[in-house]
Amino acid sequence: MKHRPAILLNVFLDGRQRRKIGRLAAQGRRILFEYDPAFLATGLQISPFKLPTRSGVMIDDDLVFDGLFGVFNDSLPDGWGRLLLDRAVERLGIARQELTPLDRLAHVGQHGMGALSYEPDLSNSDRAPVVLELDAIARDAATVLKGEEGAVIEKLLKLNGASAGARPKVVAQVSADKKRIIHGPATLPDGYAHWMIKFPSAQDDAAAGATEYAYSLMARAAGVAMPETHLFTAKKKRYFGIKRFDRDADRRIHMHSLAGLLHADHRVSSLDYDALLKATQILTKDATEVERAFRLACFNVLARNRDDHAKNVSFLLDDATGQWTLAPAYDLTFSSGPGGEQSMTVMGEGREPNAGHLSALAKKHDLKHGAAIIAEVQAAVADWSKHADAAGLTKKAAKLIGDRIAPPVTKVAKLKAKSAPKTKAEPEAKGAATAKTTAKPGAKPRKGDR
Repeated sequence: MKHRPAILLNVFLDGRQRRKIGRLAAQGRRILFEYDPAFLATGLQISPFKLPTRSGVMIDDDLVFDGLFGVFNDSLPDGWGRLLLDRAVERLGIARQELTPLDRLAHVGQHGMGALSYEPDLSNSDRAPVVLELDAIARDAATVLKGEEGAVIEKLLKLNGASAGARPKVVAQVSADKKRIIHGPATLPDGYAHWMIKFPSAQDDAAAGATEYAYSLMARAAGVAMPETHLFTAKKKRYFGIKRFDRDADRRIHMHSLAGLLHADHRVSSLDYDALLKATQILTKDATEVERAFRLACFNVLARNRDDHAKNVSFLLDDATGQWTLAPAYDLTFSSGPGGEQSMTVMGEGREPNAGHLSALAKKHDLKHGAAIIAEVQAAVADWSKHADAAGLTKKAAKLIGDRIAPPVTKVAKLKAKSAPKTKAEPEAKGAATAKTTAKPGAKPRKGDR
């Protein structure tokens, strides 16, 4: 089959109403973008640091994402989703190297994460509901990971929904009692919600799903905002699931990762948590959101979630008000980062960041409740065995993690129920440049995220 690369794509924001954002065009090796005049009139900012709304043609000079602006790169699957598309086109006689970024966005179409859609839509997704059997999907995923070809490629590609990360996963609609799992209906059935369910990768052990579930319980105990999570039990195995925060019934919500916002390559350790807090302050203009970002930093450091790269933190846009908020936490589990270090450093420390570095970070950003947040997270992490038991982890698996994360608990006054007042970012804020740091010399490439 002869491949004809996409030359022009229309981009839409499918939020409370459908709006045409603009057009992407390929010109040789460059990718051009231009906002639609009608969208400019809305005043909405889909990516205020790197793609602020203005008239005229714009070109990304950073070239971090093969010429795409970060907000559009956020729509692209990586890891598992990219592997499935590569295998699918190769079955048609097209080399994966021939696919351009615009080709890949066309295959995302209307089925990506967040609220952006692309036309023409080549996603080839079914709209008829299909009942999912989790053990069967796990077997199909294992077949693909072993390098075997077959009809399962097309099936898994449709189920993947352009999700990111290295671990196999499906997007699904789940009943309130968690007993019925389907995929594909154009309209969400009554009593169902949108979920994402993960399956083991070739590197995962048998306890991967239960471990991530235990971490979600521990994160909630630490005060980290988390979507609903569940450990789905099938005939043979248990699979971790998380309710999607980029969907509210059938309404899509615009989602922008920290990596896409700052044009930071998540495959290398290039950011510090100082950058996250700065970006959160500038983007949300809300001191409470900055404290939420700090609490997430504390949890990742103290619970040894070292795969905390810039694609594992996101922001959400309310397209009715234009207000940004920090997205609920996701991809939290015991993990090692590049070279065994924290993917996002804390005040420059990556190898062994601790409560002292977190205290310095809180002081730098004038966080009134910094010490109390650290103490609350420490207390939750110290209760790891309780969360591990609740998730059904074996004593041996729980101990392997507990021996590495149990921190001393600092006695600090608890937070008051009253939330911190909102504050506005200074008018002189330097946008993305204020929040971005340079990559470490010799930073090691990542093998992929979860």
